Amino acid sequence: MNKKSRPVETFNSPFELGVRMVYLLNSLQPTGADLQKLVLLDYAVVYSDDLGGPSSLHTPVPYRGSEYLSRRDLIAQGLYLMSTRGLVDAAMDETGITYFAGYTARAMVGALTSPYLRELERRCEWAATAFVELNSRQMTEMFAHQGHLWGAEFEGAGARGHQWQ
Repeated sequence: MNKKSRPVETFNSPFELGVRMVYLLNSLQPTGADLQKLVLLDYAVVYSDDLGGPSSLHTPVPYRGSEYLSRRDLIAQGLYLMSTRGLVDAAMDETGITYFAGYTARAMVGALTSPYLRELERRCEWAATAFVELNSRQMTEMFAHQGHLWGAEFEGAGARGHQWQ
């Protein structure tokens, strides 16, 4: 019996999201973030134009506002995957788990030089700066309050009207 091999999924996979988390956590240093904040920051990195930042890293798709909710488990899996390679560290205290860039994160970010990854690094630096003062609860409220604007109806000129810096 011949087994068919399944293709390895890379788009929206734990690996892809884990790599984004390494870049994001590297930009957040020396601070870290909990899972909820990382989920929201991932949305900010990918669709930065929605939030008054640089042009979006990926092509905006209709109804993308709900994407940040569906990626939570994949991001958690990606964080775990990257932690097995020293790229992500986690600390637990009475408030929960906070993730940090691991001891090899800076080396990875510095070693990979593709145009896409340079753009990813730029968006991560922007997001880290734009949202550094907000905790995950504040970011969740902000995203929930403005979430109805993100999607097909958010393609027009109103996008730049929501500067959250």
